[in-house]
Amino acid sequence: MIVRPAQITDLPALLALARQAGPVLTTLPASEERLAHRLRWTQRAFAGQIERADADYLFVLEDDDQQVLGISALTGAIGLREPWYNYRLGMTVSSSPDLGIQRHIPTLFLNNEMTGQSEICSLFLRPDQRQGSHGRLLSVGRLLFVAEFPHLFGEKLIAELRGRADEQGCSPFWDSLGRHFFKMDFNHAHHLSGLGSKSFIAELMPRQPLYTCLLTEQAQAVIGKAHPNTEPALKILTAEGFTHEGYIDIFDAGPVIEAPLSKIRSVRDSQALVLAIGTPDDQAPIWLIHNRRLENCRITAAPARLAGNDLVVDRLTAKRLQLQPGDSVRAVPLLRSQAQAVAA
Repeated sequence: MIVRPAQITDLPALLALARQAGPVLTTLPASEERLAHRLRWTQRAFAGQIERADADYLFVLEDDDQQVLGISALTGAIGLREPWYNYRLGMTVSSSPDLGIQRHIPTLFLNNEMTGQSEICSLFLRPDQRQGSHGRLLSVGRLLFVAEFPHLFGEKLIAELRGRADEQGCSPFWDSLGRHFFKMDFNHAHHLSGLGSKSFIAELMPRQPLYTCLLTEQAQAVIGKAHPNTEPALKILTAEGFTHEGYIDIFDAGPVIEAPLSKIRSVRDSQALVLAIGTPDDQAPIWLIHNRRLENCRITAAPARLAGNDLVVDRLTAKRLQLQPGDSVRAVPLLRSQAQAVAA
C-alpha cells in the first residue's frame, strides 16, 4: 500500500468512492465536474504553483495492483478566501447577590478564530479495507507530509469531525438551532458549506452569543460529540496529539480538534534517515516512511529496522517509495508504542 498525490486519471475511482461515501462527505461531492476541477487544482498544489490560501493536497491510498482504496486531504489555509465559522463553547456567569442566585450558563460564540490554520479533511476508506493499518496509513501519512513540508501549512492543524445524527441523518443540534435561521434541512445546508458556499452563514446566523440552555435536551447532549462512525478517526488523531479545545461545527456540533504542528507526534518525532536494503527481522516495528518528495510524494507503512542513521527495509518497500539505497527518507514508527520500543 502507498499514499500518493491524486491524479486526473484517478477521476473514475474517486467518483466511485464519492458515491460510496454518500452525503456525509461533503468535501467530496459525487460530481464528475467538481471532482475533475479539484484534481486539476491538487496537481497544481503538489507542483508548488499556488498560494497557501488556495492549496488543496488530495491523497489516495493505492494497493500494489494500482487500485484506489481511499482518500484523504490537507488544505493549506482555511478562511483566507471564504469566511470560516465555528462555535466556541464558553461560559456566561449571571449573578444576583440580593437573591443569592448565581448561574453558570454554557454559551456558544460564533467566531472566525481558526482563520489561517490548516485543515485535515476528506478522509474516506472503502468499508472492505477497514482492517489492519490501512486507515492509520491513510490518516497519519498526510501528517508525515506536513513534517517534511511545514512551511506549506499554518501553525496548527485542525479537523472538523462529523457530529451526532439520528438514523434518518437528521442533526438534533441543527433542528434545535440552525433551521430556525436558514429554513432549509440539515443535509442541504451542510452540502452548501462543503461546496465552499459559506457566506450565507454570516448573512443569516445571529451574531449574539447563544445560551445552550435554550436548546433542546437532545441538542445539548450532542455538543462536542463525534458520530460513532468517526470515532476511529478521532482515536487515531488523539493519539497523534490532537485535542478538543471547545470549538464545534456550526451545523451538527461535532468537535473541532486541533494541534500545533510542533506537538503532533508524527511531525515532532519523525527523522531524516538513509534508506538501506536488507531483511528486517520478524520483530521489526512498522514504520511510516516518506520519500521526501513533493510532486512525486510516496508514503508507505512497512516493517523496518533502525541501524544508526540507516533505515533498513526490504526491496518491495523501496520499490513502492520509488527510491534506491542511499536515498533520504523521512520516517517515524507508525504507533506510539512502537516508537517507545525503538527508543529503548
